[in-house]
Amino acid sequence: MNKYSPGYEKFNDEYSLLFNSYYKSVGTHWKQEKRGLLSRPTVQEVLNYRNHVDAAMLALLETTMEPERIEFLLEIGLNHEQQHQELLLMDIKHILSSSPLSPVYSEKRLEAFSAGSLKWRHFKEGVHELGNSESEFAYDNERPCHKRYINSFAIRESYISNGEYLEFINSGGYHSFQYWLSDGWDWINEEKIQSPLYWRLIEGEWYEFTLHGLVLLDMYAPVSHISLYEAQAFANWSGQRLPTEFELELFLGDSKLPLWCWTSSHYSPYPSYESYMGGLGEYNSKFMCNQFVLRGGCFATPSEHYRNTYRNFYRAHQRWMFSGIRVAKDI
Repeated sequence: MNKYSPGYEKFNDEYSLLFNSYYKSVGTHWKQEKRGLLSRPTVQEVLNYRNHVDAAMLALLETTMEPERIEFLLEIGLNHEQQHQELLLMDIKHILSSSPLSPVYSEKRLEAFSAGSLKWRHFKEGVHELGNSESEFAYDNERPCHKRYINSFAIRESYISNGEYLEFINSGGYHSFQYWLSDGWDWINEEKIQSPLYWRLIEGEWYEFTLHGLVLLDMYAPVSHISLYEAQAFANWSGQRLPTEFELELFLGDSKLPLWCWTSSHYSPYPSYESYMGGLGEYNSKFMCNQFVLRGGCFATPSEHYRNTYRNFYRAHQRWMFSGIRVAKDI
């Protein structure tokens, strides 16, 4: 608004600090790890801020001399806002999980899913065109389309279930270094990690904290809130491997899925990648280091975002997102 709407008056100068997630070109931002500690502004103050911005945006859309540029920025902005709807649920769950009262966010079971079929889907080797075309909205990290040779492979149709993951735990998986990446082994020992993020062992029974409270662990539901380290260790233990992001792109459709799937692919640019110009260049390209790709979406992902080219990414130790495991094998 400051750039394209002359005379725009900020609602509150301090909001630029609070609502800037990580864009250095915009200015100083609040520390990401401390966002959950902010109790102000109030909900009503945020709604008033939203109304202020909405009114200014409507006026800009009617008067702008650069409609194509504004539409381009607005489309990215709306998709970015939808991403944060998913992030809000991730953060809400993480904050509530810290309470000894195990509070309920929703009586409706938002996370009730079956792991699915144990069948394997096979793919023949060949050259495939991957990435997103220019015919629909996609982020810059999904482009350009490019060709890759993919060896023959198979992916199990189902997610790894809680029951399967419990077998890994009971077999000593968290105490057997041979299954783990070196950094992962150091991480679970330093942080005393013994199970998925929201599992709780109470009087010999496993429970899981969910958005609908603390419940007895469902052995048939997909294991969730798993780090890349844990997913990799499980795959090694099971004699399989994690799929690459390109194998998952061939495997996935546009249907709604319960959990993002970890891949073995480092988050990096495609051949001939071009980032957005200006401040938007910070949106994806500056994070293409020390992170791994997840594919597929989750139950909290907006339906318009389901596409097989969508690339999510997190660091190997992170677990608070709605992540799960699929396994693959060479054939």
